[in-house]
Amino acid sequence: MLRCIDIVKDYHIDKGSRRILDRVSFQIERGEKLGILGRNGAGKSTLIKIIGGVELATSGRIEQSMSVSWPLAFGGAFQGSLSGLDNLRFICRIYNLDYKKTRKYVDDFSELGKQLLDPVKTYSSGMRARLAFALSVVIEFDCYLIDEVIMVGDARFYQRCRDELFTKRADRALIIVSHDMNFIKEICDRSAVIHNKKMIECSSVEEGIDLYHSL
Repeated sequence: MLRCIDIVKDYHIDKGSRRILDRVSFQIERGEKLGILGRNGAGKSTLIKIIGGVELATSGRIEQSMSVSWPLAFGGAFQGSLSGLDNLRFICRIYNLDYKKTRKYVDDFSELGKQLLDPVKTYSSGMRARLAFALSVVIEFDCYLIDEVIMVGDARFYQRCRDELFTKRADRALIIVSHDMNFIKEICDRSAVIHNKKMIECSSVEEGIDLYHSL
């Protein structure tokens, strides 16, 4: 179980603060697939980052009894001056992973080759996303956080990403942010819409899509 309780997020601006999320609460159980919809700037990706520990909420709390990934393909947590492999070593220490086995998987999956020896700050956004995605799926989480930007690269790499997440890990919980309604219909069994800083939980995926289109 993962439960968000009264999550508030404010950003400081020149003339005070701007509220992005206002008392957002919801719960997801093991194996559930929740699609979060909303217009650009509604706060969807911000919520994903808060759940994944990338950003702090202004107030509210998160309770969880299952392991939760960082936002897949999010490369912002990498140490830019270190190489891809050095960042990999650091992740292996944190999660107590076998470095040699993990390196082989990440090398094969990311297809970055010798560029893994280069500082991450020299990577393009697509290269960072490939490395981050490979590291995300090599660690077995109970719940994966998926922003629509994860599907990077060519059609073959895109299909590999889908196979890893939605076929091999079909029993895991997913929280998905996307503007692709067909993708949400295919993968999710629940939906919610963020609008005017609030989250509206819907009784079905179709209801959520209809609400999104009505905004």
